Amino acid sequence: MIQEPVPTLLERVLRRAVRAQASAEGRCQRPPALHVGIPGGRVRSFELPDDGPLDLALRVEALEAMCRDHLADDVVPLVWLTRPPDGHDAEDLAWAAAVGCAGAELGVRLDLVVVTRRSWRDPRSGVGRRWTRLRRPAGQAAGNSSG
Repeated sequence: MIQEPVPTLLERVLRRAVRAQASAEGRCQRPPALHVGIPGGRVRSFELPDDGPLDLALRVEALEAMCRDHLADDVVPLVWLTRPPDGHDAEDLAWAAAVGCAGAELGVRLDLVVVTRRSWRDPRSGVGRRWTRLRRPAGQAAGNSSG
């Protein structure tokens, strides 16, 4: 199966999400969270409960609520799940199913990626990118973490 390359702008946005996750996590791992919006822009986040997985209906409801503000502004948001690198593929796929259902109900195509401190990956297609070391963009000062 030939995978098409990720558009450059989307690649930059996803790299920004990975960089933000790496800086937010620091040396301690943060709990998994769902994010809706544009990395580096307006984002709504939901820390995932650790007392067991949510069912599909609750996942879809949470996603729709998180997407509504963006859609009201005619912006189709990106959905990403942040978690430690050793997270569960079954959980990723459960969120991917919810994203598909929520997008259909909202009348838009929503995409989901899983973001860790060193990578991003689409759980449905397996397309992704991994870095051993993330470098700052050229011309960015060490104290400035945006980008």
